[in-house]
Amino acid sequence: MKPLHILSSEHGYFYTSDKVKLHYIDKGEGKSLVMISSWTLSAEQFSAQILHFSQRNRVIALDMRGHGQSEKVDYGYKIYRFAKDLHELFEHLALVNITLLGHSVGAAVIMCYWELFTGERLLKLVLVDRPSMTISNPLWTAEQVKHYGAAMDVHTAMEVRNMIAGNEGDQYKAVLLNCMLTPPISLYMRQRLLDSSQAVPKEQAAILFYDEVHQDWREVLSLINIPTLIIAGRASPISLSSQQWVKEQITGSILIIFEEHEGGKHFPFIDNPIKFNRVIDKFIE
Repeated sequence: MKPLHILSSEHGYFYTSDKVKLHYIDKGEGKSLVMISSWTLSAEQFSAQILHFSQRNRVIALDMRGHGQSEKVDYGYKIYRFAKDLHELFEHLALVNITLLGHSVGAAVIMCYWELFTGERLLKLVLVDRPSMTISNPLWTAEQVKHYGAAMDVHTAMEVRNMIAGNEGDQYKAVLLNCMLTPPISLYMRQRLLDSSQAVPKEQAAILFYDEVHQDWREVLSLINIPTLIIAGRASPISLSSQQWVKEQITGSILIIFEEHEGGKHFPFIDNPIKFNRVIDKFIE
């Protein structure tokens, strides 16, 4: 992840309907590609994509509330509020025919956006490494757990939520982040991501975590009716079987798998930006 040099004119701000000042990067001209980062991370995680795609497209990367350079408020850390914020960004910039890309929690925001606003203003979707549900139901079969991608039960979710909000929350964030990165990523890159994560207040990070892991997107997936690209990693903590199931639910969708040696963990756009960018280029052309 190279340092991202953005002109002052390429930084934008707007106020949401509940009076939160959000920051976004707006670079390039052409078709609109909007990107949403994951839990506690910032628009800067897409630095390689912003630099690449802005050569031929208008690239917009949003810092959700409390993230990156957006205002650190103490309310609204829910997936449905984030989806509303995203809709208000589209209105603010008068965007239409958008290719919308979300990584992990960012992909959950996309699914929520679809549930609230269906395909309004959207042309294509890119979902990066996001299962349909994170919390398991004790009544599910092993096959259902595998398909849905459930990684924890309700009790574990509360324990993790409390650890994030606790005195050692920053250290726990670091553990979570490091287990999702491939070994070749430099210490510099790891530190940049960690700094971004630590900037989100612990209590708000915990609230967002607890809210997003309880969301159930299984029914929403089958309602998506625009071209959709799903990107998964063979070595990701998000099971490949869950990504294959997501593909089966979205009619006509495409699944691209990054093998482990290709940076196929949770951050393929950082681990292997050349392949990632090539895949997106082909999809949005």
